[in-house]
Amino acid sequence: MSEYIIKGGKKVEGEVTISGSKNASLPIIAASILNQGKTTLYNVPNIHDTQMMYEILKKLGAVVTKKKNKVIIDTSGIAKYDIPEELMRQMRSSVIFVGALIGRYGKATFSYPGGCDIGTRPIDLHLKAFEKLGININKNYGNISCICDKIIGEKIDLDFPSVGATENAILAAVLATGKTIITNSAREPEIIDLQNLLNKMGAKIKGAGTDVIEIEGVKKLKDVSYNIMPDRIETGTFLCMAAMTGGEIQLKEVNSSHITPVIHKLEETGCQLEVHKNEIKMQAPKRLKAVDIKTMPYPGFPTDMQSIFATALTMAKGTSLIVENLFENRYKYTQELIRMGAKITIEGKTAVVKGVRKLYGANVKATDLRGGAALVMAGMVAKGETKVENIEYILRGYERFDEKLKKLGIDIRYLSAN
Repeated sequence: MSEYIIKGGKKVEGEVTISGSKNASLPIIAASILNQGKTTLYNVPNIHDTQMMYEILKKLGAVVTKKKNKVIIDTSGIAKYDIPEELMRQMRSSVIFVGALIGRYGKATFSYPGGCDIGTRPIDLHLKAFEKLGININKNYGNISCICDKIIGEKIDLDFPSVGATENAILAAVLATGKTIITNSAREPEIIDLQNLLNKMGAKIKGAGTDVIEIEGVKKLKDVSYNIMPDRIETGTFLCMAAMTGGEIQLKEVNSSHITPVIHKLEETGCQLEVHKNEIKMQAPKRLKAVDIKTMPYPGFPTDMQSIFATALTMAKGTSLIVENLFENRYKYTQELIRMGAKITIEGKTAVVKGVRKLYGANVKATDLRGGAALVMAGMVAKGETKVENIEYILRGYERFDEKLKKLGIDIRYLSAN
């Protein structure tokens, strides 16, 4: 297993350019299947999750050409509709291929996906959406097959505004006959990015960013070039790192409107922010003030930022209350923080964080992507040396993480398992 070694005591200071969005890239990469031709993508983050998406595409028969953050995907040669089980188990987001394969072929075969252990994330909502479109679902010993003669547009009422289910329903419905209406749809910016890509391909979709999305089926899509939106969770991560270390940071290539709740909470802690459309400057106080956080679906406070923001609050003045409303296992990282001297008590969905004056270096393990980044952040302020193991989780979602942190003045080393 690879690991990071961090020596604490350095402030985050300087400028960083934010990478393309992980959570926008994955459904957009899957969507390349639908135009049966070439999709050229720019600003794609070079991370483990996008590499896994390319591997799945290649197994299906696509040709993928990469040059830095530019990717050309040619799906004209795809002749398969079964997603390899070994790749499906490594990454939950691989389930997004199902909607695209159904949209192109009217069928798909796959197994239950894997990924970060942050709680129960059933794909029932995805399957219910497919069934509404006239797709027959057959579950057999952990494998699932979806098949239909024709996809017919229909009204899909989601029980919960699931991002993945919304994206899969859109992908399956783009080439359907008639109109599909998705109600209680997720409103995340990444869904707007998917809509914009597909509309550029020739799809007829409107309503992304609201809780009702309408898709008028079209017969064919065309080749397209598209620029991926910036990563709002990476943006929030670097802001929190500067906040916790009492530093000063300037972020380039951001969309500040995507992280409004995070910005407001940082201001509550005493940080001074200068916010522009594509740039954010922030000056942190010597010590943060305690604040309360409650995660909610977008446009509420993002669950992906919960562990990162809570970690920043471990050294804040006062006691903070964190309520996690989306994933029940998202507090696993707190046990590692407690090893470093944090005072955190978990009671069901609520974490009580009592601010301390010092954290101490320790050997800790990442248990998920964002929790892993939070442990790196704790290491930045801890007395002594911190070793973060299992950083494969972190590499799934942050591009050149240690390189960017070094440029910001952090003493961090990457040790490869090889």
